[in-house]
Amino acid sequence: MQNLRRVAGYDVQYFATVEPQRRLAPHLHMAIRGTLPRAEMKQIAAATYHQVWWPQADEPLDHVPVWDETAGYIDKATGEVLPTWDEALDQLEEPQHVIRFGDQIDVKGVLAGTPDADQTIRYLSKYLTKSLGQTPDSQAQRDHAARFVDALRFEPCSPTCPNWLRYGVQPKNARRGMTPGQCRSKAHKPEHLGYAGRRVLVSRKWSNKTLAEHRQDRRTWVLEALGQPDEPTDPHRYLWTPVPAGDANLAPLTVRLLHSIHQRQRWRAHLRELEAATSCQALSATKQSRAA
Repeated sequence: MQNLRRVAGYDVQYFATVEPQRRLAPHLHMAIRGTLPRAEMKQIAAATYHQVWWPQADEPLDHVPVWDETAGYIDKATGEVLPTWDEALDQLEEPQHVIRFGDQIDVKGVLAGTPDADQTIRYLSKYLTKSLGQTPDSQAQRDHAARFVDALRFEPCSPTCPNWLRYGVQPKNARRGMTPGQCRSKAHKPEHLGYAGRRVLVSRKWSNKTLAEHRQDRRTWVLEALGQPDEPTDPHRYLWTPVPAGDANLAPLTVRLLHSIHQRQRWRAHLRELEAATSCQALSATKQSRAA
């Protein structure tokens, strides 16, 4: 996006989603505002790359380093202190990875108010609630995902990943208790399959609204669906005071959580009933207009 904005000459706004392909390679779908030549878009993608300056991670140690309170992690076979993350970076002469876009780049123009625009919006929006773990459909894909997760278990995912100990390097901000193969990052979990970041990427000015304005829009929509007026709340309606620990009038945390869940379920069920009733009324009106 930085390169795209530099070439376009304006602050290009975008809504993008990352989708795993069948082979679980990342695939990017992006909607941008504005008009740019297709050839220019392909040139920008071809010229875009990212360098990962990490130590080499292709020769694992035969043993797990041990922790020393004064020196950090030590190679128990040689007694030498493992190089720290900064020391390992100082020895690098070239990046470990250079990431580029693939050859398949498809650029399409979409006009607002057309069926293509509606289809594009629906396609991108579905990823707001879709999980990465929903990708494997066949047994072959599930087997491939299992092999992927098993291989990622010992691959470093970030500078702070404990797996660096397996390759003779102390992770950044190393501490006692780090064990290779037991990193808690998202990239090592089966439901993420190596994707550690966000799946939906949206520029700040895409909707031209702040988060507070979006919350107010959702509140207004729900109240209209429930048939209740969106009246401003009186700031003096409630009096907020801290609740001291052990107050007999305060229910236990589990009870409060269950009450909140039950309340949300009632609201959601009521909203679904109203939506179903509205759909039936619209369908009835359509049939009546056709009969007339």
